[in-house]
Amino acid sequence: MNQSAPANPAAPLPRAALVTGLSIAVAGAVLFSTKAVVAKLLYRYHIDAVTLIAFRMLFSFPVFAAVAVWKMRTQPPLSTRDRWRIVGLGLLGYYLSSYLDFLGLQHISVGLERLILFLTPTFVLLINVAVFKRRVKPVEWGALGLAYCGIVLVFVHDLAGGSGSAILGSLFVLGSALAYAFYLLGSGEMVRRIGSLRLVAYAMCVSSVACIAQFFLLRPASLLVQPAPVYWLSLANAVFCTIFPVFMTMAAVQRIGAATASQAGMIGPVSTLFLGALLLGEPVTAVQLAGTGLVLVGIYLLSLKT
Repeated sequence: MNQSAPANPAAPLPRAALVTGLSIAVAGAVLFSTKAVVAKLLYRYHIDAVTLIAFRMLFSFPVFAAVAVWKMRTQPPLSTRDRWRIVGLGLLGYYLSSYLDFLGLQHISVGLERLILFLTPTFVLLINVAVFKRRVKPVEWGALGLAYCGIVLVFVHDLAGGSGSAILGSLFVLGSALAYAFYLLGSGEMVRRIGSLRLVAYAMCVSSVACIAQFFLLRPASLLVQPAPVYWLSLANAVFCTIFPVFMTMAAVQRIGAATASQAGMIGPVSTLFLGALLLGEPVTAVQLAGTGLVLVGIYLLSLKT
C-alpha cells in the first residue's frame, strides 16, 4: 500500500483534518530547517562537519534502528536487490546529502543554505529533462527562472557581505541538493512498494552507520569528549531536527497528500531566515527577503505543475 497518499484523494478533506495535517507539515518543515541554526551554534564550539554529523546520528540511530527492527519482524523480508538499493539510497540521500550540507554551513548563512536546498525540486525536473527527455512547459521554465534569480540575488548579497567563503559553501550545499534530488528519483518506486516508513528507517540506519564509521576513520576517538553544550545541541539536532521532522512529514503526507504537504513546507526558508536573525544575529535585509520571495514563488508555481 502506498503510504504517501491519503486514503481517498478524490474526496475533499474535512476542515479539521486539513488544519491538523497542515499544522503538522508546517511544524515539521520549521523543525527540519532549524538544523542549520543548530549546526551554526555547534560550530561555535570548534567542531567540524564530520564530528557534527556523527553526533547527530549517534543520538538518532537508536530510534530509526528500533523502527527498522519492528518493520523487519512484521513485514516480509526484502530481496537482495532491494537491500542493495536501500544501501545506495541511504548513502546518497541521508549520508552524502547531509554531510555536504553541513560542510556548506561552515561557510554560508543559514538563509542562503535553506534557499539552495529548496531548489531540490528544480534539480529533479532538470534531471528528468536530461536523463528521461521530459518536455518542460514554458510555465515551468518561468518558475525555474524565478527560483534561480532569487538564489542569485541572495548569493550576490552574501558574497558582497563577505560572509565566509560563499562560493565554496554554496557549491557544497548545491551538491547536497543534487544528491537529495537523485535520492528522490531513486526512492519513488521503492516507496510505493515497501512504504515510506520502512524505507526511511532502513535508509537512516545505513546513513547512521556511514556517518559514525566516517568519524572513527577520520577523527580520533578523543573528540567524542566535548563540552556539555555540544551534547545537548547534538541531542536537539537529532530529536527535534531529524527524528521529529521525518515522522511528522510522513504523518502530514498521509493526511493531506504529498502536494499540499510540500507547499506547506515552503515555510522552511522563511523560518530559517528569521531564526538565523534571532539566534545567530544574521541580518535580514530587503535583498534577502526579495530573493526568498522569488524562490518561494518559483517553487510554488513548479509544484502546481508537477
